[in-house]
Amino acid sequence: MSAVAMEKRGAPRHRVFKHGILAFPGGGAIDCTVRNISDTGARVDVDSPIGLPEVVTLMISTDHFVRQCRKVWCNDNRIGLAFD
Repeated sequence: MSAVAMEKRGAPRHRVFKHGILAFPGGGAIDCTVRNISDTGARVDVDSPIGLPEVVTLMISTDHFVRQCRKVWCNDNRIGLAFD
């Protein structure tokens, strides 16, 4: 990871490997894998980012974690989320 990428982050991220759900406003959801997380955002992997809205709710049931977030970048099946 480059120093430039690290400078853009508002908080240090912690590597994880957890099942999550991205819920959409108005209904619908997809499974995701949470790969890293911080106080300000997360990186998730999805099967396909096609049709993913800009605003979603990330839920990690094992941690009782629910946070509204917005998509800030997408690269193939990897998505960067910033928490609102």
